[in-house]
Amino acid sequence: QHNNTPAFVKVDEKLTEQGVVIKDLKTALIENSDLVQKYFMTDAVKADEHRLTALHAALVNGGVFVYVPKNVVVEEPVQYVVLHDDSDASFFNHAIIVTEESAELTYVESYLSTVPSNKGQLNIVSEVIAGANSNITYGTVDFMDKGFTGHIIRRGTADADATIDWALGLMNDCSTINDNTTYLMGDRSNCNLKTVVVGRGEQKQNFTTQIIQYGKESNGHILKHGVMKDSSSSIFNGVGYIKHGGTKADAQQESRVLMLSEKARGDANPILLIDEDDVTAGHAASVGRVDPTQLYYLMSRGISREEAERLVIHGFLDPVVSALPIEGVKRQLREVIELKVTTQI
Repeated sequence: QHNNTPAFVKVDEKLTEQGVVIKDLKTALIENSDLVQKYFMTDAVKADEHRLTALHAALVNGGVFVYVPKNVVVEEPVQYVVLHDDSDASFFNHAIIVTEESAELTYVESYLSTVPSNKGQLNIVSEVIAGANSNITYGTVDFMDKGFTGHIIRRGTADADATIDWALGLMNDCSTINDNTTYLMGDRSNCNLKTVVVGRGEQKQNFTTQIIQYGKESNGHILKHGVMKDSSSSIFNGVGYIKHGGTKADAQQESRVLMLSEKARGDANPILLIDEDDVTAGHAASVGRVDPTQLYYLMSRGISREEAERLVIHGFLDPVVSALPIEGVKRQLREVIELKVTTQI
């Protein structure tokens, strides 16, 4: 997608013959209206949830629709790329990703800026619907310019025995509010969420990550690492919520924030809400500065302070990056981390 205009779509004919739908949202609304209507802001995100979702529903100007029917396995990743090079463009993008029973899909999206924005808006919603016994792996690398102000919602629902894996590289230079929530509705449903963040400049970011577990024997695991540079600040809210009736559910989370300057700020708030007694739950959180002993050791070996900080940052983030399930996201994310660590804005 080039700014707000679909630029290029290519789908393997074999997938089309199997009933897979991969289209830009505008085309899908025309050619697959019944399917889109079934899933568009009816379950994971509601149009009347609050003012920003209502604004999104009114002004949607781009997006993608991916539908995988029952028992179909899409072996190659589906990639959605949004390129921004118009300083006046705002993005009200909507992605709908659906797998029916026993289907499998890997979906990767990238938001990339090449020019500064003239106070543009990001109001992005992704709805990820995993049918019974299906698997969705959702990866993203966001790298939008500091001129934007962003409200980004990515939510999923998983039926019985379904799995949603999130691999999120949130590298925007703008101030954003990020809401990532997964509802584990079915028994034995699973969600693994891994997030990497690098903040710089004066940006302010809020990350709320929730896994809400209704199903019995469901598993929800959250892993988030963030680095704050310059005068940037961030809040990491992690919520593991086991609802009444979700017996033998497991909710685990880990949030760690590393600050590189005296003006940088990071807050990690682990939250466990447990309405059932026969469950397992735990959390870990830490916020701190770079260990001066590590820097001293590296600098004593002839490495500059800038290079020493770079090595420490990569070492801090790599346990999460290495655990991401999509090789393309790993590679792109390491490149963006290197860019954010070594350049100034």
